[in-house]
This record gives sequence, structure tokens and C-alpha cells, in this order.
Amino acid sequence: MPSADSSASSDILRLYTDHHAWLVGWLRRRLDRGWLAADLAQDTFVSILSAADAPPVRAPRPFLATIARRLVANHYRRQALEQDYLAALAHLPEPLQPSPEEQLQAVQALQALDRGLAGLSARAREAFLLAHLDGLDYASIALRLGVTVHAVKKYIVRANQACFFGAQP
Repeated sequence: MPSADSSASSDILRLYTDHHAWLVGWLRRRLDRGWLAADLAQDTFVSILSAADAPPVRAPRPFLATIARRLVANHYRRQALEQDYLAALAHLPEPLQPSPEEQLQAVQALQALDRGLAGLSARAREAFLLAHLDGLDYASIALRLGVTVHAVKKYIVRANQACFFGAQP
């Protein structure tokens, strides 16, 4: 009797084999770069592989398109974040501008924070940003969000874990 893991693996393999080329073509029609379409198609299947206990897929193409749309949106959001950072750097006087290596490290850190925040609830995201960017204390955040201080503490812990340690909330 085959195990549930081998059955799930064969389902994903069949999904990949049957729909990978379609997904790449679907993404190419929506993106201006073929390599990006191929990368995001791969990322779509990687996200399916990394999902625990995924239910069977009844409508594969809409399922894949939904995941791919989210990945495309995430790509463009991260690209905009990087462009905003680089534009801000362009306004710094030459002696204060970071080296290319420091710029890359900062962009990678911003992207990691963005990935961490993307997996959080809206309130947890807002609590994190209010605490770390605006410097508000927990009581002020609780007032602004209309929740208890205890809830704010839970939001901040969850957000810190997601952003700084890569843990899923």
C-alpha cells in the first residue's frame, strides 16, 4: 500500500508534468520577461511542494494561476520596494551613500522583512510597523488598533518571529 507522502508526491509530479508548460506560457503572456515567467512558474510549484497537507487539486489551472498571481504581485511589490530604496539613496550626498555591497545587503534585508510581514494578519503587520518604525509603545499601539496590550504583545512576538527568524506565525 503506497504511503500518503508518495501519493502526494506523485500528484504533484503529475500536476507539474501536465501543467508546467501551460503555466509558463500563461505567465509569459502577462510578464515582459520570459526568464521571470519561468522563475515564477518554478516558484509556484515550490510553494505547492512546501505546503503541508495540501488538499487534492480539482481545478489545476485556476489553482496554479491563483498561486502564480500572488507570486507576480509579490515580485512587483518587492521590486517597487527596492526601487524606492535606491531612489532614496540617490538623494544622499556622495560621502553618505552606502557601497554596492551594503546596498545589496539592505535590499535583501528589506525583502526578507517584506516576506515576513506578508504572512501576517493586517493587525500584526500594523503593530510591528507602529512599534519599529514609529517607535510607539504597546499601550499606544493598543489604543490605535482598538485591542488590548496583551494582544499587541502577541502581534509583535508573531511579527518579530516571522521577520527576524523566518518562523511562520
